[in-house]
Amino acid sequence: MKYIDEFRNKNLIKKTLGRIQEITPRGKVNIMEICGTHTQSFCRFGLDKLLPANVNLIAGPGCPVCVSTQEYIDQAIRIAQKKGNIILTFGDMLRIPGSKSSLEKERARSADVRIVYSAWDSLKAAKQNPDKKVIFLAVGFEATAPTIALSILAAKKEKLKNLFFFSSLKLIPAAMDYLVKDKRLNLKGFLCPGHVSTIIGTQPYEFMPKRYGLGCCISGFEPLDILEGIYILIKQIVDNKPRVANQYLRAVKPKGNLEAKKLISRVFKVSDAYWRGLGRIPKSGLKIKKEFSQFDAERIFYFKPVTRYPCLPAGRALPVTRCRCGDVLKGLVSPFDCALFSKVCRPDNPIGPCMVSSEGACSAYYRYKK
Repeated sequence: MKYIDEFRNKNLIKKTLGRIQEITPRGKVNIMEICGTHTQSFCRFGLDKLLPANVNLIAGPGCPVCVSTQEYIDQAIRIAQKKGNIILTFGDMLRIPGSKSSLEKERARSADVRIVYSAWDSLKAAKQNPDKKVIFLAVGFEATAPTIALSILAAKKEKLKNLFFFSSLKLIPAAMDYLVKDKRLNLKGFLCPGHVSTIIGTQPYEFMPKRYGLGCCISGFEPLDILEGIYILIKQIVDNKPRVANQYLRAVKPKGNLEAKKLISRVFKVSDAYWRGLGRIPKSGLKIKKEFSQFDAERIFYFKPVTRYPCLPAGRALPVTRCRCGDVLKGLVSPFDCALFSKVCRPDNPIGPCMVSSEGACSAYYRYKK
């Protein structure tokens, strides 16, 4: 199969592994990837068993569903509980635990919660239900934002009065800037997300080698993609020549997707945002501009925090759960370090979002490494 088999070629994989082993320096080499698909592929293909023991690929906050704060989930649940509202969401959001419930549980209690595959589906739902308020949970990174922006523009053009978007959109480079400052992680480089980079290009990562002296490599998702990306990063470390490399040339251009970026800037403004486990990160989120405020669910629906825990807006899990999803998202621990992993917390009984989403580190570790 074109562009699949080529990147799973055993001979090329062995050759690349040999090159990695030849140049890998002594001591721990911590490389962070910030993409749930990278995490899933790395575990699925057992690449950790092939790499030198001192090369440590850390799963960062690359799952957009997982980094949505618990308060965001609680607010979505509160909106769903009100009669006359229709919640539209991607499937992974359905089972994320809130402080007291989940969207899945509310649907079982007769709340109108529906799974969609695109923000564009919200337009159809709003037209078919003119007497109800339709709320789309706008969760994702830069790769998801353009279709949401396009949907908002279409909603304005068609003068829809009952469609709203609840934004939890996040920006990856700002999170990288936050993470690299944490000395506990001792990062040597970043494996940058391919999907996000198809939109933003290579330029937004340039601050990393210039400001922090750390290399970055944008990588695809097949085994050879990931291994080649790791080789490029280790070569930069050995040569002490950090830069932004693009392994994913077949999909990522230096300036990214110009039309998609225009859509994002047309509808959204950059704002501070809360990330589960990381807290408040300056200029790491996207909010709907005032020009489109009639579609902003955050303006239309306002609820006070539903729990008494002041730490929730900072994106931390409830203390009573002992869930370490926040630490996993920050790269401080692996899923195996959580006492709940595979015992209490499983895909059929998720305690935290990292076990729910297919892109979550705990889910990937449970499925492929347990």
